[in-house]
Amino acid sequence: MADRGLRAPAWLEELVRTKRPPVPWRDVVRFALSITGPLAMVALLGRLADPAALGAGVFATTGALAATLAPQGGPLRTRLRRVVAAAGFGTVGLAAGEAATGTGWQPVLVIGVLSAVAALISSIDAALSLGALQLLVYAALSSGLQTPLPLHVEVGFFVAGGVWATALVLVQARTEPADPDRTAVGAVFTAIGDLLAAVGTPRTDDARRALTGALNTGYDRVIHSRSRSSGRSQELAELAGVLNAAAPLVEGAVATARAGVPADPVDVTAAHALGAAVAQRRPLVGDRPAALEDGPATRRAVRHGVRLVWDVVGDPDERASAAVPRARLPWRLRLRDLADRTTGNADSRAFVVRLTLCMVAAEVARQRLPIERPYWVLLTVAVVLKPDFGSVFGRAVQRGAGTLLGVLLGSALLAVLPRGGWVLLAMAVFAAVLPWARDANFGLFSVFQTPLVIMLLDLAAPSPSSLVLPRLVDTLIGCAIVLVIGYLLWPQTWRAPLDDALRGAAVALDRFVDAAFTGSPEETRRARRGSYRALTELQTQLQRRLSEPPPISTRAAAWYPVIIQLERTSDAVTEAVIAMRSGDPVPPRGQVHVLRRAIRELDDDLRLHRFPDDTEIHAEGVLAPVAREVDAARRLVRAQAPGRH
Repeated sequence: MADRGLRAPAWLEELVRTKRPPVPWRDVVRFALSITGPLAMVALLGRLADPAALGAGVFATTGALAATLAPQGGPLRTRLRRVVAAAGFGTVGLAAGEAATGTGWQPVLVIGVLSAVAALISSIDAALSLGALQLLVYAALSSGLQTPLPLHVEVGFFVAGGVWATALVLVQARTEPADPDRTAVGAVFTAIGDLLAAVGTPRTDDARRALTGALNTGYDRVIHSRSRSSGRSQELAELAGVLNAAAPLVEGAVATARAGVPADPVDVTAAHALGAAVAQRRPLVGDRPAALEDGPATRRAVRHGVRLVWDVVGDPDERASAAVPRARLPWRLRLRDLADRTTGNADSRAFVVRLTLCMVAAEVARQRLPIERPYWVLLTVAVVLKPDFGSVFGRAVQRGAGTLLGVLLGSALLAVLPRGGWVLLAMAVFAAVLPWARDANFGLFSVFQTPLVIMLLDLAAPSPSSLVLPRLVDTLIGCAIVLVIGYLLWPQTWRAPLDDALRGAAVALDRFVDAAFTGSPEETRRARRGSYRALTELQTQLQRRLSEPPPISTRAAAWYPVIIQLERTSDAVTEAVIAMRSGDPVPPRGQVHVLRRAIRELDDDLRLHRFPDDTEIHAEGVLAPVAREVDAARRLVRAQAPGRH
């Protein structure tokens, strides 16, 4: 009991949790070379004492920094898209920031408009969200950083630095031994093998979630990220075919895990062999497993899925024919979809207001408060309030703590290192650590990014050692603006997005049940992917909420059993599909309708925070296990309903 009393709160443990990712050595080398390369060139030319040459090197380095931080793995096309978005919007921000200098209403208006535009852009996709961040970051820098260079020269060197960093991205891509697309698809079969091997052990749930994550990644990279472009390669079509052919095997593996039936070791070995063959582009080793005529239905379903994929992976013609091309939508529908994700989306509109209010407040603070480097407040607000990097509260606290340590570290080094080559060496070291720190913890990333930025800005505009405290104050002001205006006073803080994600998972489950018992096999597979995607999003939102203080983290933790139960229900539906394919009768539509009505009522219970109906669902045959899982979910919701205790 004494040990338990000394433990930190769960939300605080989640907040400071640090992963231990492997060191990405190629990224380490690229970061060090691309970020410090422009300034190293100025040093080699002996022009560090020339203000114009030094300013050119600084702006080239800022462009290289934007382009270097952009790619985070994935296909080369996706990485380049992120680089172009970051560098392109950074250039726009650099130019627009000139109109936000000085005092008065004009800078406030400029920052407000840029913030609204950035918020709308963020809702389109991940690459443009990253570009929106760079738009705000470099607008803030441009509004406060004064150099002897004219604007068009600053922009020119910024673009040159981005081109330099892009060239190194291309060089790195040429040296990588594996195609990320193939690796992603191969990981699906490796995850299937791991799930089959974990059946009957405590690792089963984690292995099933790992399979869901691998499937999501595979489809995102191969189909969504790259098949939109015209002129898809034959290899991409084949990889898409392999993913499509994997659906029966995935269903069989999930049903086997759900039933607790130990998998045949032959199938485990075959799944791993398929993963290695796809990822490494090598022939399959061994013979195709023989068909099973008897035994549990789930084991026969797995063997059937293995044999189907074995044929596809072993025959290029089968891989190509299995691919389903993605139809290109008319431009009117694409525009309508774009409007739905931006101005037509309530969450997107709310984020526009939130980000604009916070950035305008930061601009007013910049003008009214006696602070040395006021653009640091704008930078802090922009970085902390991005919607796609986790909890706002967690980022604010981690950013504040990380920047505190980073400012002390950077200022200490500037106090002891002579300006010139030693500063560049320190910058290279901090740049090299960034790719590892980014995967470990947002606060740790700030610890190493902050001294890098401080040293860079100090080269452009030398500052006295007494600026350490003002830098810390600026960071704390920015974090306070986000916590108060963008977090505490915002209604969504106390109800979204976990509630919305719970309802989304319930709706996706209803669609899965409908497709499983009344739809075609392709509709069933599509609905199953949708259900597991919704559950993955639900798990992500749960992790974000667990890093926030009570009562938010406490409430999120209380919903965890419901989330697990929804996962079990989706697995039960998959098991029922396998049973029907093995000869079990299809349940009557009336029973399916009753089950779907219960799931829809579960959605209403979650949305309205009311007690579910105590009536149990009566079903027979393959539908009975699904009904039991839905009943269990409803009981858990009753236990969490407001006023229950």
